[in-house]
Amino acid sequence: MDFALSDEQREIQALARDFAAAEIEPNAADWDRAHGFPPELLGKLAELGLMGVCVPEAYGGAGADFVSYVLVLEELSRADAGVGVTVAVHTSAVTLPILGFGTDEQRSRFVPPLARGEALGAFALTEPEAGSDAGSLRTAAVPDGDGWRLSGAKQWITNGRDAGTILAFARTDPDTPGPRGVSAFVLDRDHVRVTREEEKLGLNSSSTADLVIDAEVGRDRLLHEEGKGFRVAMTTLDGGRIGIAAQAVGIAQAAYDVARQYALERRQFGKRIADFQAIQWKLADMATEIDAARLLVHRAAWRREQGLSHALEGAQAKLFASEMARRQTAEAIQILGGYGYTKEFPVERYYRDAKITEIYEGTSEIQRLVIARSILGLAERALAQG
Repeated sequence: MDFALSDEQREIQALARDFAAAEIEPNAADWDRAHGFPPELLGKLAELGLMGVCVPEAYGGAGADFVSYVLVLEELSRADAGVGVTVAVHTSAVTLPILGFGTDEQRSRFVPPLARGEALGAFALTEPEAGSDAGSLRTAAVPDGDGWRLSGAKQWITNGRDAGTILAFARTDPDTPGPRGVSAFVLDRDHVRVTREEEKLGLNSSSTADLVIDAEVGRDRLLHEEGKGFRVAMTTLDGGRIGIAAQAVGIAQAAYDVARQYALERRQFGKRIADFQAIQWKLADMATEIDAARLLVHRAAWRREQGLSHALEGAQAKLFASEMARRQTAEAIQILGGYGYTKEFPVERYYRDAKITEIYEGTSEIQRLVIARSILGLAERALAQG
């Protein structure tokens, strides 16, 4: 479904699709087994402008819109969801918040290296005691001369192993519980230490690390206003969820492509299995739900690009797309039967990769809270909007 795309959006989509087909998809299984992709891949993505798709040209980006960016994420994730989430966190969760909340000096200093792929970004919010309840984080930022002293631990940080720029959240007001005492800081690689690289069910080509923060930084590292870091985090997640929804669509599309082709080639009882109604209905449901999820993603991305509210639409897109991807990657395995359960075909990897889209950047349960509070007109609270 791309009938509503502009010529420029189609060109960017085709660029990402062609690159993913040539450089990523043939290697994805090996990268899954090796638990990482070669670092030069990010350089190749940067050369094409794909590390800063929706960043203005003045800041080193490609200058495209947010819809173009989610099209890129879908195509990258269709080839390897680990690569897709690496770019998604780098862009949605780090580059765009600095662009949106930073001072002129911060934007000029931090955004161009990120947009040009010279530095990789990581978003450090989650802690061992602060997951969905992000307002309970314990990392502390204590005034120290003309700056701050940050100390604490962060968990499950995508890109944590390799990031050169880290958007980290710490409590600057220990006397104010919940989200109101939290501030956002822009840190460098030498401000954090990796303590663990996580072993995961899927997304094995991407880095997920635990970090320890022990840093002295100047006041120029405070992003936005003191005590307003939770607003930065929630605004970031509102947009980031759209990217994760696009990732889920890409994973599901890849699974559908393999299942459809297999059904057309595999023969049982003297017929192609595509000739059996049971298989036809599975494929029909897959195609329909993938298109429905893609439309939700495009609507949410368009609203964000237009400067319209998109918390509800982003939550709906992520909720539906992630649960759809988990269901339909399982159906792809079912269509392939025993082969689907082996690593001879990639659908088992798609199934493993899909599950996390229901969890990170806000679980499905949190998305339902966001949606319910919006449609019922309830007061905004920490979990929904901060």
